[in-house]
Amino acid sequence: MLELRRLNAGYGRAQVLFDLELELHAGEVAVLAGRNGAGKSTTLKAIMGLVAPSSGEVLFQGRRIDGLEPFEVARLGLGYVPEDRRIFTDLTVAENLEVGRRASRPGLPPWTMERVFALFPNLAGMPERPGSRMSGGEQKMLAIARTLMGNPAAILLDEPSEGLAPVIVRQMAEAVRNLKGAGLGVLLCEQNPRFAGDVADRVYRIEKGRVLPE
Repeated sequence: MLELRRLNAGYGRAQVLFDLELELHAGEVAVLAGRNGAGKSTTLKAIMGLVAPSSGEVLFQGRRIDGLEPFEVARLGLGYVPEDRRIFTDLTVAENLEVGRRASRPGLPPWTMERVFALFPNLAGMPERPGSRMSGGEQKMLAIARTLMGNPAAILLDEPSEGLAPVIVRQMAEAVRNLKGAGLGVLLCEQNPRFAGDVADRVYRIEKGRVLPE
């Protein structure tokens, strides 16, 4: 579903990623594990076109997407939830979800408001609550739910468990496993080894912009 081939990327003259290679299949959770500054978030940004690769290839469902704009990548069916969530705090939960709504994709059941509420029961009781009155964990759930309303075939999650209470972390892990069960490919960055171990089908350990050999 998603493949990186000898990907190099960075910011200006500062190279961050070095010949990075990984793959993600449908119905699989792959974890990029590593410390802060290892290049995890840059990898997701390079996949989405938020950071322009200097060389290498990014393929999604057999098509090269390196060089495309982020909105073009999203339209092809790749969802992205950044670490800082970026929900619309002046809109309600329901309004945030409506903003993310896109047409369904062939072969995949559509994501509806009822379906994302089933995935994240915490959100079901607060459809009219403004984003500004939600906890950090609830905001992170809403950010993922809003991305799902775009009916992606795969989703990139940046540090989904960071800063969350243990009970919310367990709920987040269950949600990620449910996404895998729904047939989505999930690539996530994670520093929490317990969370990674709970959800991962495969783990790529990254250090100084390079994937370490297994």
